[in-house]
Amino acid sequence: MTVTIGVNDIGTTNPVYVIAEIGLNHNGSVDLAKQLIDVAADAGAQAVKFQKRTPDISTPEHMKAVPRSTPWGEMTYLDYRYRVEFNREQYIEIGDYATLRGLDWFASPWDEPAAEFLEELNVVAHKVASASVTDSGLLRLLAATGKPVILSTGMSTLEQIDAAVDILNPDKLIILHATSTYPLPPEEANLRMITTLQERYVGIPIGYSGHERGLQISLAAVALGAVAVERHITLDRASWGSDHEASLEPQGLTELVQDIRILEQAMGDGVKRVFPGELAPLAKLRRVTA
Repeated sequence: MTVTIGVNDIGTTNPVYVIAEIGLNHNGSVDLAKQLIDVAADAGAQAVKFQKRTPDISTPEHMKAVPRSTPWGEMTYLDYRYRVEFNREQYIEIGDYATLRGLDWFASPWDEPAAEFLEELNVVAHKVASASVTDSGLLRLLAATGKPVILSTGMSTLEQIDAAVDILNPDKLIILHATSTYPLPPEEANLRMITTLQERYVGIPIGYSGHERGLQISLAAVALGAVAVERHITLDRASWGSDHEASLEPQGLTELVQDIRILEQAMGDGVKRVFPGELAPLAKLRRVTA
């Protein structure tokens, strides 16, 4: 089965759908967001993704008053969340910019008003963050939009994923294996879960959302059949913010996309044949013919 987002068909017979997760790595700057959109487009990704919150709703009560040191001074965690949120005009500006660069753009709504906000902007799809897998109200709202939904599965049990899948439309669903450790150590990647998800949710495209350093684990995910790969991106991993360390810098994203495209060619169809490039060595090296 394939799921269409924008002009891209996502499924086992299609190119891997590469999502450059900008998230909050723009630190509330439209100019920085545009630079990251350029990074994604120049690298050959097909989509950029943001995060949208209504901070007073999506911020856990026990976190709201926690002090946070930021580049803009000392503030509460809730004030910080408001500080890095884009408003409607800013989202229209960056969304239009992404479209002009040939990219799909969408976001992870962390609460129901955020989902309604994104629907008003007519995003092409919705992303469910791992933290929202158990938010049945949000899932029902996203299912009712009729848009494709990408579901990350970090910090979730199979039973919780089952419950989310039961709410969402399986014909417009993509599931991403994920482990929500930032940055992700290899021993927690558990890439064989890609096969587990493929076997459990037959017909639903399965991809991978990675938070590791480097490229190896994401490339292995593609070799295991991931049809979409999502990675955080940044201009500089040393930048201030919680996600930069687990992000790819511009050269890393470029290399990831290039290597994914090589892997796509190399995977083949599993049918054994003698390739044209083997004919000369065959004539030269084989002494006994069948």
